[in-house]
Amino acid sequence: MPSTVRDLTPRQIVAELDQYIIGQHEAKRNVAIALRNRWRRMNAPADMQREITPNNILMIGATGVGKTEIARRLAKLADAPFVKVEASKFTEVGYVGRDVESMVRDLVEQAVNMVRAAKKEAVQIRAQQIVEDMILDMLIPSVKSPGVTGGNHLGLEHQDQQLSNGDADAITDSDAELNERTRERFRKKIQSGELDDRKVDIDVHQNSAPSIGVMGGSIDELSMMNIQEMIGGMMPKKGKKRKVTIAEARKILLEEEAAKLIDMDEVKEEAIRKAQDSGIIFIDEIDKIATNRSGGGGGPDVSREGVQRDLLPIVEGSSVNTKYGVIQTDHILFVAAGAFHVSKPSDLIPELQGRFPIRVELQSLSEENFYQILKEPRNALTKQYEAMLMAEGVTLTFDDDALRELAKIAFEVNAEVENIGARRLQTVLSQLLNEFMFDIPDTILSGSTVSVTRALVQERLNGMVKNRDLSQYIL
Repeated sequence: MPSTVRDLTPRQIVAELDQYIIGQHEAKRNVAIALRNRWRRMNAPADMQREITPNNILMIGATGVGKTEIARRLAKLADAPFVKVEASKFTEVGYVGRDVESMVRDLVEQAVNMVRAAKKEAVQIRAQQIVEDMILDMLIPSVKSPGVTGGNHLGLEHQDQQLSNGDADAITDSDAELNERTRERFRKKIQSGELDDRKVDIDVHQNSAPSIGVMGGSIDELSMMNIQEMIGGMMPKKGKKRKVTIAEARKILLEEEAAKLIDMDEVKEEAIRKAQDSGIIFIDEIDKIATNRSGGGGGPDVSREGVQRDLLPIVEGSSVNTKYGVIQTDHILFVAAGAFHVSKPSDLIPELQGRFPIRVELQSLSEENFYQILKEPRNALTKQYEAMLMAEGVTLTFDDDALRELAKIAFEVNAEVENIGARRLQTVLSQLLNEFMFDIPDTILSGSTVSVTRALVQERLNGMVKNRDLSQYIL
């Protein structure tokens, strides 16, 4: 069975994560092993594939230490269906809100989009050829037999202009041959973009299905989607004439023709397989549904525990109905994360705890970590600001001493008020650079250089630490 997960080794996965995330090596290692295990299972002997279940991961750590960033980067590395959900958004079955099965339906939807995009890429060349022929038919209708010239209102009246001097002998050819030569000339012009601004009339199909409202009793999310899809399939598609440029026509028609070339039944089957064999669901804020067992029953804790019990069969392995078919969740990898400031992992129901056997505690960020975060990642905030100012033609530079001072101030502010981890760096840099961002390009002109030194950082930011009323800096 071919693998649908990229075959990166654990070391390669960690190396990729290191480009964006500072520290947290234990979390990176466990995530890397879990991702590699997806590939290992799918390349194991067929009789053992169904027996190998994923080791779900619970990441524990304060806000801003990298839990969500690890998940976000994992999604890009996995090349597999991936969804991120917040546990606090779900409600127990029977209450108004999203049920936990919706995360699996979202995963399948993501898989369908991935497979459809891959299929569309595969038929792109064929679809482009069809669209070019359609546009050529609008410009130069094909001649069915020699001597038939009626209807060639655009192409044939301009053929003498389009033929070069070297093609003068073409006038002896049949009308069909002459027409074909002209079509090929126009095809090259369409491909080169020379005719992009010329207007043509095209039919744009729109589904006339009305929006649906439900009166009376509640209806579950899946049933609503099925009803809308069924009514949408019954309603006729309206055709509407639009005059657009050839450039716009190519985009509109390319979408339609590519969709016609794709077998959606095949897409659905492949998407279901992809989601259940290599899908990853990241459940953030799982601590928000933990219950305080020492506080007795009642209140919101009952609903929270209900969400946990609804979540349990999904994580254990069950069948979930989606509008694309039934999916088995046995081999979906679940990665959960929470700060657990108020509650503890042991406040989750024991059955759910047992379904997250790998526990990783992420470390709080040090001043040195802040310095590295400002300097090393490919998407470092300093590099983001440099790119934004470069768009204005202004060069932004940071001295190394300035980066260390920024890290020191961010760390001290986190210690003085609520610790929000690396997100504090956004607050600090915004306070430091906002005046420059406002003055560019009115008083700081294109071609200028803005240098951030340690003295500048101290001048503008030292008040953040000295001032005990820091509410304006708390995110």
